[in-house]
Amino acid sequence: MYNILVVDDEPLICKGLAGLLTSSGLSIRAIYTAYSGHEALDYVRMEEIDLLVTDIQMGEMNGIELMHQAKMIKPWVQTIIISAHETFQYAQMALRLGARDYLIKPLGSEQFLDSVRNALLKMDKPVPQIDDFLLQDTELFHMEELHPEQNERLKALLATASAGGDEVAERELESELGVRGPYFSVIKLSLDHRKTSGTEQESKYNDRDAKLFRYAALNVAKELLYKEWNALACYFSDWDIRILLQWDEAEYAELDMNKINQLEMIGRSLHYHVKKYLGIDATVGISQILKGVKFLSVLNSQSDKAVLWGGEQGDYHVFYYGDFNWTNHAQDPSAEELTSQNNRIVQSAKQYIEANYNQKGLTIHDVAKKNHVSPNYLSYLFKKNTGYNLWEYVIKLRMEESKSLILNTDLRRYEIAEQVGYESPEHFSKIFKKFFGVSPSELKK
Repeated sequence: MYNILVVDDEPLICKGLAGLLTSSGLSIRAIYTAYSGHEALDYVRMEEIDLLVTDIQMGEMNGIELMHQAKMIKPWVQTIIISAHETFQYAQMALRLGARDYLIKPLGSEQFLDSVRNALLKMDKPVPQIDDFLLQDTELFHMEELHPEQNERLKALLATASAGGDEVAERELESELGVRGPYFSVIKLSLDHRKTSGTEQESKYNDRDAKLFRYAALNVAKELLYKEWNALACYFSDWDIRILLQWDEAEYAELDMNKINQLEMIGRSLHYHVKKYLGIDATVGISQILKGVKFLSVLNSQSDKAVLWGGEQGDYHVFYYGDFNWTNHAQDPSAEELTSQNNRIVQSAKQYIEANYNQKGLTIHDVAKKNHVSPNYLSYLFKKNTGYNLWEYVIKLRMEESKSLILNTDLRRYEIAEQVGYESPEHFSKIFKKFFGVSPSELKK
């Protein structure tokens, strides 16, 4: 049974699609409706949403940005995009971010339900075991093995960037490996080589296991990235894969969303799918984006540092180098220095939220940007240090303020909603009842 969230700023369309789903006979537990991107994100944060069906043109936050932020919060959420425009750029971006379908209005009921049915069927597929996965008879992942010479060539390039500044060598790289840039980022996928025996004692996989897991993980990476992203991947060591993402000038200019958020989304998706299909954990290190082949070794080192410094956390798995780039490290920061900086980040974020929780359209991205840290890492640190999910803390402050206004003023519901940061009085009432167990009007009585 699945939970589906339908989002459209036209209530009649929203209710019409929800009605079709209700009478469809599909395996649906609950259907939620939202009339804006910000309202939809509250549902994604607070409910177990499996499928997001969203219009693309919606006021302050469009459907592509909603899909992007939803996947940042929960990478497994599947999405169907609906648009009144057959715009190639929108469709391309939606598919690049992993949309299951891109439907053009006006929608036929059967067309819509077929799309939803197909999305749910793909969620229903059993997760293959590692041995089945490696037989290559599954339609989930397919790839050609990287030629050993090409693998070593790319590995050496990332390790040394020896071709930097040599135009002849760079042309050879483009023809031999497909390295052209000029913008690059490196992702390190470090597979967990530990396993637990029946006696709960930690042990290691053997060399054959390492090769099989590494091969399968490269399958996952290629399937996730090669269709929509200009990416190259190579084996770096027994349990280590490196992925080189690259953009030409036009592609880089077209990316209108925060590029670091996109890299983090890719990292979270890699971790999620490796865990899902291979049954092992992985730590993901993400470099910054720099221009020029000569910086590849720098980016590669950044991905190493992200894993090294982030790995101290233990219970978090995707790290962006920029989150630790708060000082010039003559040497690796100590655990105490990392902890102290993390505490400062959380305290600063808490102060910013307390001063701005009633701001309409406030997002985790706004809080992260003010604190020069990526949204997901901030969310992790905030929960770890305070015990609160970051957005739960925003809602807590909003609800406490609204309760005080209800009990101590004669303000109307829509006025209170507006004062605590909600555009829709109806949405405010839903959140209020979920938080307190009674509606604003019941509390007033």
